[in-house]
Amino acid sequence: MRRSTTVRIRPELDDRELRQVITDIRPIPPFPALGVDRIRPVWQPVADLLDATGPDWDRRTHRVSVLSRVLSPAAADHWVDYAPDSPDAVVMQACVEALRAASGTHRVVDRAQTLCVRAAHAHPRDPTPLIALLDLMRACRVPSRRAAAIWREIISRDPDNRAAHHVVLRYLSPRGYGSVSDMTTFAWHSASRAPVGSPLVLLPLTARAEHFAHVVEAGGTRALGAHRIWHEKAAASELELALNNWFHTSSPPHAEAISDLNLLAFALVRARWLTEATEVFQRIGRHMTMFPWDALEDPVKAFTYWRDRTGAA
Repeated sequence: MRRSTTVRIRPELDDRELRQVITDIRPIPPFPALGVDRIRPVWQPVADLLDATGPDWDRRTHRVSVLSRVLSPAAADHWVDYAPDSPDAVVMQACVEALRAASGTHRVVDRAQTLCVRAAHAHPRDPTPLIALLDLMRACRVPSRRAAAIWREIISRDPDNRAAHHVVLRYLSPRGYGSVSDMTTFAWHSASRAPVGSPLVLLPLTARAEHFAHVVEAGGTRALGAHRIWHEKAAASELELALNNWFHTSSPPHAEAISDLNLLAFALVRARWLTEATEVFQRIGRHMTMFPWDALEDPVKAFTYWRDRTGAA
């Protein structure tokens, strides 16, 4: 039987309910004479999904982040106009605006910040609008020390939120506005406090992948020796931590588990732990994420090569 080399690169990852909503809110050509037109408001599937998600902050954060990329600002505004007292509507509007504001004017950024703060007050337990605000501050190159108050409020709402920790990691990355030392210290501090089964135990590996990507992007002689990053003694400790305290646990998969599986598979093959990589690739299946494979020249080719070499295709 011929092996399938196809991959799926989707922002929703393996979330089928989220994928259905993305399909439902896509623009459709109006053909009223044929009875083919949108009956429900475009935002209604989003409202239904967030209501069903409830206070699962990990999955809610992922879903809102993905939906912010596909729901138009006009649709988000119409939802708020229709249901001004709906916390979900206000949160979604804030996240949609925050995602698009970084490339806009100061006025656009100020509006997005105001909406995020308003949404945080409207939904006082939800970390999602504050995570969007934190990511906007990162994109706008606001010094990380000025984001400390936002970070404290986020972790008071959801101490182990994966998405929030990844925003801070990117903030502190040398590809952001920090250094390898800042990023690594934060990653290990967070991982050391995380319970067994938490995706936060993979943060040191994420930091190493960020470091690797930074060195490769810099080019020159340093890039030629970038592979050595994966053969350091600390890398082995990080891999063992990720395998023992996350991959081999019975914890239910979190919303972005596919992303962490891709990270782990990448790290294992770079370190040449191919036996361990086989099982990780088997769990991934066809769900590829661009990070961290995009540090390589041909990400899809690299993913499929290692998946096939480990026999997990």
